[in-house]
Amino acid sequence: MKRSLQQIAEVVGARLIGDRAIELGGVASIESASRDDIVFVEDAKHLAVALQSRAGAVIAPEFAASTDCQRPLLISDHPKLAFARAARAFQEPSSHHGAGKGSVHDTAVIHPSVKIGPGGFVEERAVVSSRAEIGENTRIGAGCAIGDGVKIGRDCEIYPNVTMYPGTTLGDRVIVHAGAVLGSDGFGYVRDRKTGHYEKFPQVGCLVIEDDVEIGANTTIDRGALDETRICHGAKIDNLVHVGHNCQIGEDVVIAAQTGLSGSIVIEKGVVLGGQVGIGEHARIEEGVMLGGQGGVLPNKVLRGKGVAFWGTPAQPLREYLKQLATLARLAKKD
Repeated sequence: MKRSLQQIAEVVGARLIGDRAIELGGVASIESASRDDIVFVEDAKHLAVALQSRAGAVIAPEFAASTDCQRPLLISDHPKLAFARAARAFQEPSSHHGAGKGSVHDTAVIHPSVKIGPGGFVEERAVVSSRAEIGENTRIGAGCAIGDGVKIGRDCEIYPNVTMYPGTTLGDRVIVHAGAVLGSDGFGYVRDRKTGHYEKFPQVGCLVIEDDVEIGANTTIDRGALDETRICHGAKIDNLVHVGHNCQIGEDVVIAAQTGLSGSIVIEKGVVLGGQVGIGEHARIEEGVMLGGQGGVLPNKVLRGKGVAFWGTPAQPLREYLKQLATLARLAKKD
């Protein structure tokens, strides 16, 4: 969808220098940009290259305002964020959006009790079970399986082959990528001391995913055992992540690929977990902590220190961990 530079400036909160009526159609890298694209730069050394590219406009910091050029400029104190917002503004709504009542592909299987909001759409071979609710302008991708009573908010994008178990609730503007499994049973068993056999502990809780969450491909998030698992507003979870039962993931938490969380873990607001992190049951990661890739937290432990980076297994503040590595290296040389 083409938009004028004036419209883009208003959407991203930037100051426009140049022709307000010019219409552009997308975003691109500096190298691949066409006349219909916007690009962005964050430092002065890349500005000249951007201005010499084919791009129709450039998003840049305040230093670019004094540049003598014929190219339209969008001046922003956070060009990368403005660029991301511009990209969203260019995205043309799917053809089913705004189509009035919800639409269902001929091959989809929808229980008569299902409620689909205006502009909602269910694609090929999807199955939506009884009492499920699909919000306005939400798309259910091909081959999805939506369980009994699942509630999905408005403006959500559910990619193909996602499975949602009963007891799962999604807020608004949630993105779930292909192959994710939401609300599956947690890994909970009770051992019979007499026989040595394991019997399943009840997994009858629920999963709540709040607004503006994004969940990566082939990620699995278990429901609560007796209560709930909750993913709070704005959390971003990468591909191939496992979140165990009863976990509480705070607002704006970022979790990178191949991370595994055991049950009943609390991850507070603004935490960043690197790739392949492993955290034991009942651990707590307090607000603003950063845990580096392949870091490990033992069960029942607490990591605290807003803005503090941890690394290693068991996880320690980065400086302490690096000192230990240096000491080990010196000892190895003595041998």
